[in-house]
Amino acid sequence: MSARAETWVWIVQRATAAILAFAVIVHLVTIVYAVRHGLSAAAILARTSGNPWWLGFYLIFATAASLHAGIGLRVIARETTSWRGASLDGAAFAVAFAILVTGWRAAIGLFA
Repeated sequence: MSARAETWVWIVQRATAAILAFAVIVHLVTIVYAVRHGLSAAAILARTSGNPWWLGFYLIFATAASLHAGIGLRVIARETTSWRGASLDGAAFAVAFAILVTGWRAAIGLFA
């Protein structure tokens, strides 16, 4: 991968970290609110189901998580093994894509 491409990968890793920091805080605050108000899982689903804002939030959350994890695993593999090149990039992409698909399926299944 070229130096320019590596720079963009680095930028995406940092940008997704910022998105994840915000998303995790919102997610945890929501959980604390639900617990403190005695909401059941059914009550939470009733409030979020069909809400396009929550769907959008969790689609963005899943996308950021998949990109961040795929890039992070690629970096870990490069730093701890001799694995390099297109096969490593392809494996990292496959992991990121699998996380993306499962995250989106979960979000769509719960909110749509």
